[in-house]
Amino acid sequence: MSESVTQLLGLGLTPGKLRGLNRISNNNGTFTMLALDQNNSMINMAREALQKSGTEREPTYDEIVEAKLELTREMCGHASAVLLDAVYGSWNAVASHSLPADKGLLIRVEKSGAQTNSKGGIQGEIEPGWSVAQIKKMGADAVKLLAQYEPSEPQSAEHQFAFAQKVSADCKEHDILFLLEPTSYPLEGETKESDSYLNRKAQTVIDSAHHLSRLCDVYKAEFPGTLDHESDEKLQENLNSLNKASLAPWVLLSAGVDYPQYQKQVAMAVTAGASGVLGGRAFWKEYFLQDTLPLRRNFAAGEASERLSEVNDMVQKKAKPWYGHYGLEHDDLKRLRAAEGWFHHYGSSEPLASNQQNKKDLSGDY
Repeated sequence: MSESVTQLLGLGLTPGKLRGLNRISNNNGTFTMLALDQNNSMINMAREALQKSGTEREPTYDEIVEAKLELTREMCGHASAVLLDAVYGSWNAVASHSLPADKGLLIRVEKSGAQTNSKGGIQGEIEPGWSVAQIKKMGADAVKLLAQYEPSEPQSAEHQFAFAQKVSADCKEHDILFLLEPTSYPLEGETKESDSYLNRKAQTVIDSAHHLSRLCDVYKAEFPGTLDHESDEKLQENLNSLNKASLAPWVLLSAGVDYPQYQKQVAMAVTAGASGVLGGRAFWKEYFLQDTLPLRRNFAAGEASERLSEVNDMVQKKAKPWYGHYGLEHDDLKRLRAAEGWFHHYGSSEPLASNQQNKKDLSGDY
């Protein structure tokens, strides 16, 4: 017996958002997403590689584009979707067919780098000349927003909350899937190795999910703690708390840690209820350490792809499907049906007309 799609609408999953979920997920509803939207960090890696070779200059636009395209081409076979940026990656990947048609496309909306206040609080902004509307218009499947978040710094926290709210509203207006990525960060006078930062990191990650996960459709979470700083038992407890705090299906980011660490983090996260990953540098950060372009290509096609393949295997076997986060099974989705005339009120703020009126409207000549 069929059931109403209001089950999905009650979760905020309108047609465009549901289509986005289907496009960026594996066939079993899990996520193996590859992040290649990094700009500043990739430029820094390329610059250091040039300096190592005795060349003192900035990497060119074309060099960054080609690196992103090569990593996309060689690695995406093991991914359900790829996250790219506007400046270098997204249009080039589509135009060159580096991103195959059967892979989802997520595009970053925020500017790379952000302003900070006097306490070191981060205040993000949209990439100039870019918008949710443009991401939707170019046919992408989802919007991703990085909004670094530290609840103990009120000025920045309120700015970032409003920032995320605005992008969330824009995504609802354009009916496109929204992935939100809050990350913790050191405040003024701290580094990522400071005890004060490490001691609060896990609670910041969990609190961020409490505060912000209601704004998005998929929540991109940081690992709640640090390997070797807390015990594995405590870290698993933190992950369980994160899973309870997130109102949306969540995936684990990699934050540039070494691959063996990320592999362990992913194993712990899927045990706690994560629906997969959206990882980047942990898979491919040694790419720019290779001395020649052929060696870089071999690394992307070899070790980097093998890492992603290993994580993909783990995710598809052990992660929770996105619909499982809502207590649904795949067979539950198969039974869902929309009422006749549903499109009359799709995308409208007007009240739903009566079924009789809808039938009258549908009965006209065409």
